Amino acid sequence: MMLENFKKKLSPIVTNPTVIIVFSFLFVILIGSALLTFPFASESGTSTPYIDCLFTATSATCVTGLITVDTADHWTTFGELVILCLIQIGGLGFITLATFFLSFMRQKAGLRSMMLAQESISSFSLQETVPLVRQIILLVFGIEFAGAFLLSLAFVPQFGLKGIYYGFFHAISAFCNAGFDLMGGFKSMSAYNNNPLVLYTIDALIVVGGLGFIVWKDLIDYRKTKKLMVHTKMVLIITAVLLVSGSLFIYFVEYNQSLKSLNVGEKVNASIFLSVNARTAGYASTNLDAMKSITKVFVSMLMFIGGASGSTAGGIKVNTLGIMIIAIICVIKSSESTVLQRKRIPGNVVMKSFAVTVLAGVLVFTVTMLINLMQPQLSLVNTLFEATSGFGTVGLTTGITPHLHTGSKLLIILSMFAGRVGPISFALAFSLLKKNPSNTVYPEGKFIVG
Repeated sequence: MMLENFKKKLSPIVTNPTVIIVFSFLFVILIGSALLTFPFASESGTSTPYIDCLFTATSATCVTGLITVDTADHWTTFGELVILCLIQIGGLGFITLATFFLSFMRQKAGLRSMMLAQESISSFSLQETVPLVRQIILLVFGIEFAGAFLLSLAFVPQFGLKGIYYGFFHAISAFCNAGFDLMGGFKSMSAYNNNPLVLYTIDALIVVGGLGFIVWKDLIDYRKTKKLMVHTKMVLIITAVLLVSGSLFIYFVEYNQSLKSLNVGEKVNASIFLSVNARTAGYASTNLDAMKSITKVFVSMLMFIGGASGSTAGGIKVNTLGIMIIAIICVIKSSESTVLQRKRIPGNVVMKSFAVTVLAGVLVFTVTMLINLMQPQLSLVNTLFEATSGFGTVGLTTGITPHLHTGSKLLIILSMFAGRVGPISFALAFSLLKKNPSNTVYPEGKFIVG
């Protein structure tokens, strides 16, 4: 009897598309971490401690970029290819890739598969989901190939034919907003401040990857429709504002600090590069620990916001921020509805935006406090930076990641996973609470706020 009741409670949860997507990510992480434990996956020829394999697999699948061991120095080519596959699967989503290959093999997708794919890419229309998935995958591979070609132009003269492999690895990692690199010594892109081809190619891949699949389709269709959705306009405007303001802030505040050793041109390159990467990519071209505390907090804010919904980026998302700003403005104007460009934003969307932000804030705060309690030798601002980087699936670090204890690593793993699948999805997936019937009407209560 108890088993039957448990099955009834579990049924509406395990059949929910969001929950299935969450567990598909978990499945990929566990497979990836198991592959990385093989002795031939590490340069030393010995098995890597499982906590580091799990951390790396989670970071790759959740397209974060935080690492406890250097990717180039520690892993063999096999290990690097496992990480690259996890990045590609994590960036696009296991369900999206599965739907594409079913479609490619002329297999008809069922209703549940279409619903899963719709949830995975944040599509507005169920009917357009499968064609959109095809367009997305082909476009992604095309963009990654173009990025790999451009990066190879810089890497081949430096590394020989291996530069082609480097070009593809970094193109996929950048487009998926992962931030994994093969430069060794935890140096990331610090040697390329004087190489605009490398920095701006990576910048472009990150920005495109962080705009979101729906925005791509809307921009592609603009030639026919001659109009853009409000969603697309919001994402483009907020993205541009954050990138420009972030670059200017970093340039002027860090001019004589972390950027001190660079010439003016390199300072501009490095400022733009950090502003772009703070939007969930994780490559760095300067010593982030040398930044002023105020810059670390500012960059943490950018990491917390992240990219757009339905993209390879993390964070609470720029459209979530936009909806909250519009809602607050409407409240100040005493408007009963949240309206943007004569389009009403549904109340449940507004509530979800605030819920996502509050849950994300609580998660980052809790992880920061717990890590600081376990490792008090780490500065609070650096711990906040690390926790936000984990949740935002960014990968930027002040250098403390390799020095985290097992408990701290587990907390960052939890943050990366929750940040990739979304705080609400994460909470739903691990909750067995039964939803209240949607048609239940409760009497209105009297509450005072403000």
